[in-house]
Amino acid sequence: MKAPKALLFDLDGTLIDSEFFHFECWNEILTESGAKLTYEDWLKNYAGVPLPTNAARLVEKYGIDKPLPQIIERREKLTLERLKTKDVNLMPHVADVLEYFHQNALILALVTSSPRQDVEAVFERNGLGKYFKLIITRTEVTKSKPDPESYLVCVEKLGLQKEECLVFEDTINGVKSAKAAGLTCFAIQSNTDEHDKLTIADKLFLDFKEVKDYLVNNRLIAA
Repeated sequence: MKAPKALLFDLDGTLIDSEFFHFECWNEILTESGAKLTYEDWLKNYAGVPLPTNAARLVEKYGIDKPLPQIIERREKLTLERLKTKDVNLMPHVADVLEYFHQNALILALVTSSPRQDVEAVFERNGLGKYFKLIITRTEVTKSKPDPESYLVCVEKLGLQKEECLVFEDTINGVKSAKAAGLTCFAIQSNTDEHDKLTIADKLFLDFKEVKDYLVNNRLIAA
């Protein structure tokens, strides 16, 4: 691969350790209907899936007697409320590598299935927004991951060629989205049990330190 000009990042599970946060939000809603989701089930079947899709699946699974639009609206409001008052930890080495990439004059963009208001709430608390030239959220597209639309929109708005971009994702839906858009995609997943699902990624790493070392050692970014 060529040395990238732009690095495109997923948010949840890639930059921020938000899976348990989202799991807790869903359980807060499910408890109101007498249901409960296990964290193992969440990671296996729901992590990395767009909110509307998960809402439909959970309503069906637990036989929730409430209109789907009402559940989606309740979940979106609850998520935003919690993000405004609760810090979500960064994934390992994220702060260091973002600063490193930024200092090396790489273009950084965010491509996420979260709505814009959630991203703004997260960045307001952790300060990461300063690194990103472009942010593409679910709000700006009609189809969420694994559809390639969000990545195609991002590349077009950056005015770059696809071979000049490198994507970082942590779930199969994210990797599928990037690959369907014709982009090189590195998967970053610390849970080795998930690695078999991510074999369509171009490379697979445990964390961002491994990514940085790989890029430097292969002279794809400056040392």
